[in-house]
Amino acid sequence: MASGNDYEDDIDYEIEQEEQFISAEDILTEVADDGDEPMDEDEEGDELGELGAGSSSSKFETNSVQIFTDHRSSVFAVAGHPTQPLAASGGEDDVGYVWDITDGEVIVKLTGHTDSVTSVAWSADGEMVSTGGMDGKIRIWRRVGIENYRTWEFLTELQGPDEVMFVRWHPKGNVLLAGSNDSTLWLWQLPSGNTMQVFAGHTGAVNCGEFTPDGKRIISACADGILIFWDPRSSAPVFKLSAEDGRFNLDGITSLKVNPSSTLAVIGGAAGGVRVISLSKGEVVGALGGHTEGESIEAVEFVDIHGSSSGPGVAVTGATDGKACIWDLSTMRLRSTLEHGDAVTKLLAHPAPKGYILVSASADKTLRTWDARTGTLLREHKGHRAAVLDASLGLEGSVVISAGDDGMCLVFTTEAIEED
Repeated sequence: MASGNDYEDDIDYEIEQEEQFISAEDILTEVADDGDEPMDEDEEGDELGELGAGSSSSKFETNSVQIFTDHRSSVFAVAGHPTQPLAASGGEDDVGYVWDITDGEVIVKLTGHTDSVTSVAWSADGEMVSTGGMDGKIRIWRRVGIENYRTWEFLTELQGPDEVMFVRWHPKGNVLLAGSNDSTLWLWQLPSGNTMQVFAGHTGAVNCGEFTPDGKRIISACADGILIFWDPRSSAPVFKLSAEDGRFNLDGITSLKVNPSSTLAVIGGAAGGVRVISLSKGEVVGALGGHTEGESIEAVEFVDIHGSSSGPGVAVTGATDGKACIWDLSTMRLRSTLEHGDAVTKLLAHPAPKGYILVSASADKTLRTWDARTGTLLREHKGHRAAVLDASLGLEGSVVISAGDDGMCLVFTTEAIEED
């Protein structure tokens, strides 16, 4: 089995060998827009278009700084660009968009899917964007030229999964990971689109997975309650945990996150259970019980309240019980509990040096910004007319971009400001 350092060296080699921008042999013969039309505009579409940033009505109040209304049905996924004032979004209307978060202008329409776009993600350097759909397709676009980020071209379509459950880019190189509804996990090299690995070992839909922050390993989990830790260069698991181990029976796994030092993973289950896993030992080292039994853990995030990424860390878990629980993993104790009026759907931690700032999104139609050190609410973000399904930070955490079941994406400033 290859070591993690070998894999990291391999990633670095791949990066060095690839052209940063377009070369003639890289360009595929493909039509950028295949003529797919979005779903019919619903009755609410015109009304949404009339609701501008900062406006309000007696029923719907918003403190957003920008509203994006080009989607014609639920928006399932949104991702802020690593460095630019751009966002990518995907929805039930079978399309995605790259758009400017400052004025809502569409930069490029991401077409070619024949079913809902449920995942969007930017490469680590922001030069490529991927969309994943219920049609099993993963489509990749990349930036054209070096002057700005206003021109994009379709690069390639990746196929293999039955239905795409998530997509994740490697934190250092142009490698893409995807989980499938058919129990497989896929790994591709970009921009070539070559398949690097297909991982088998799950028995249910691979609901969640990610690279460890150091880029050396992959962790994945499925609806049947199986967790697998992988060396990306081997098809054999480093270790595997399943519901046969009584301590690990979570009634299906719904969320996971690895701590910044890549030593521990926090796993959330469909029945409200939370487990802490040692990645070096391959075993359960803690069980966290702050959520209501039977309520699914929908999100896990790590916050930096000590100004250091070393050690076990501080984790936050969000569930359908409306709670976000903050845990000190050095003691396995609950620090504080944050409250929403409905299910918590997404958790986001600011980058350093403000890693203690946490944003939560909820089915109660709001997002909230908190100081995780004290559990203090800094700001509530309003404007959605239905559940917030996804959210992403942008511009180094100064804004949060949300995706709603109402067909809108909203942009908010995240920290508390003085109100008139």
